Amino acid sequence: MTFKKRFLGVLNRTLNPITARVARSGRGPFSLIRHVGRKSGATFETPVILAETRDGFVAELTYGADVNWYRNIVAAGGCVVVHRRREYRVVGIERLDPEAGLRAFGGARAVVLRILRRQEFRLLRTELPLDR
Repeated sequence: MTFKKRFLGVLNRTLNPITARVARSGRGPFSLIRHVGRKSGATFETPVILAETRDGFVAELTYGADVNWYRNIVAAGGCVVVHRRREYRVVGIERLDPEAGLRAFGGARAVVLRILRRQEFRLLRTELPLDR
């Protein structure tokens, strides 16, 4: 098993439950990606930090495009984003160029992402909130 896979496993068991709780509360910087496993068919919730845009949300793929949550939403063609206690159905996933991704995050977050040389951004195009 690679170091990256071991590290992601530790995150899933330790940090993710805490950040998922914060995301469910609607406070703090976290949102949830609710997705269905492409192999198991089970429903999962993964905490992430997203930038809200008029077309949906922008995700920065910190650990690359081979993480399970991202592979699952691509395979399914969408997912549900829970952001500030509202649910949004993702109806499209589009690659964004790094500059557009950084602009979506803006301010201090963009500066940090630029310093960390983050290049992988995706637009999660959404419909109106599901709870309207």
